[in-house]
Amino acid sequence: MSRRQKSKPMSPFILVVFFFLSLASSLEYNVLNYGANADGKTDSTKAFIAAWTQACASNISAAIKVPSGRFLVSKIEFKGPCNNTAISVSVEGTLVAPSDYWVLGDAGYWLIFQYVDGITLSGGVLDAQGSSLWSCKSSSKNCPSGATSLTFSNSNNILINGLTSLDSQMFNIDINGCHNVKLQGVQVSSSVHSPNTDGIHIQLSNNVSIFNSTIGTGDDCISIGPGATNLWIQDIFCGPGHGISIGSLGKDFEEAGVENVTVKTVRFNSTQNGVRIKSWGRPSNGFATSILFQNITMVDVQNPIVIDQNYCPHSINCPGQDSGVKISDITYQDIHGTSATEVAVKFDCSENNPCTGIVIDNVKLSEKSNGAADSCCKNAYGMTSGYVQPSSCLL
Repeated sequence: MSRRQKSKPMSPFILVVFFFLSLASSLEYNVLNYGANADGKTDSTKAFIAAWTQACASNISAAIKVPSGRFLVSKIEFKGPCNNTAISVSVEGTLVAPSDYWVLGDAGYWLIFQYVDGITLSGGVLDAQGSSLWSCKSSSKNCPSGATSLTFSNSNNILINGLTSLDSQMFNIDINGCHNVKLQGVQVSSSVHSPNTDGIHIQLSNNVSIFNSTIGTGDDCISIGPGATNLWIQDIFCGPGHGISIGSLGKDFEEAGVENVTVKTVRFNSTQNGVRIKSWGRPSNGFATSILFQNITMVDVQNPIVIDQNYCPHSINCPGQDSGVKISDITYQDIHGTSATEVAVKFDCSENNPCTGIVIDNVKLSEKSNGAADSCCKNAYGMTSGYVQPSSCLL
């Protein structure tokens, strides 16, 4: 059994932008010419801002070059709108965040692109040096929340290619309020014990694709928040981490939904979860629909397939309530591998808003230690096709 999906969410317009960007002659702005120092100790923040200011003001395509070396930079806002829609940022070296986490503090971001159109970010390493902040948080001391390493906000037609993110203080990459975004060849590496360090987070964004990326972190490899539509995620290695998660949804009563998401050809290795949908156990008008999980390998995953509509961290503001998030039209197709726990498939859905339209097609999951595995369902409706193991418990 197969289900027809929409084509990969990459519009002809963004392809045209990137094509002409590669052909057009552009003005080049090397950060060294603005006073940047590649010794990893001298603050080069002003040099990066100056190079951006010039590139953004250019009436023709512009290129910002960051050569090899280590460049210490504090928080930077690359802000538009710009006078052109073709700016490339080519990074050969490493951008290093201040080792003192109080410098970024509660700013929420380290590097942020806002209100820009037609940006290509190629190569480079972002080293956020987040380990000292993780230690602070684990010790229950007074610590700042930290900063997301790279954020794109309210921006369109973005390409992120070959970027590496190391030891982020919080989220590694955040796509928020954007349209037409492609990430490929991204590498994320953070400790399995690093808190709230999602690899790639997407919310309030349309037409986002992620290809050929390797993500290891202490939280979700990829997290999909409210208002994310038309997503295509393919050829991903996830581990360590908490898997690929849609949610949490329903934290607010008025909330945009998640729709038309394809996750395919993914390998989860020793992760906490595989493919997960979670919503708060309280009223909301949110929803998640038209979602396909396809051609997925689980290797020693604690919770390979899970829907949790009773998410209630710390039992605050939600105990005893039902999730209002409507979950429907979810397909699990060609998923195989091993579960680290006995329950390989768990659907814990809301009594007042049960999960509907679930399809399980050719799924084979076994428990690692003894081969047997179970499924557990609550208020979950759907059908099966092909070989299914463990046996379905759908209504």
